[in-house]
Amino acid sequence: MSKFEKLDPIIHAPVRLAIVTILSQVVEADFNYIKDATETTDGNLSTHLTKLEKAEFISITKSFSGKKPLTTCAITNKGRSAYRSYLRSLQSYLQKGE
Repeated sequence: MSKFEKLDPIIHAPVRLAIVTILSQVVEADFNYIKDATETTDGNLSTHLTKLEKAEFISITKSFSGKKPLTTCAITNKGRSAYRSYLRSLQSYLQKGE
């Protein structure tokens, strides 16, 4: 039996996987949109976004919309590449199970 390809542990966490999946399909998304889509708390989402940013998988921009703070996130080229690689690895797991 052949070995399983390694799944990237940064992306593999369920909330982070959801984040990169969302960001892979849009130019950028704001914090509240991602929070609602992932059904997580502010603090939990912030922790996951920081981990993805430190890995350089996403970029985070902080600005203001009027007087309200606005945090937007976008996937980077490195993040997009890592996500594609993750999906290929996951596909190899699924093919072995057939």
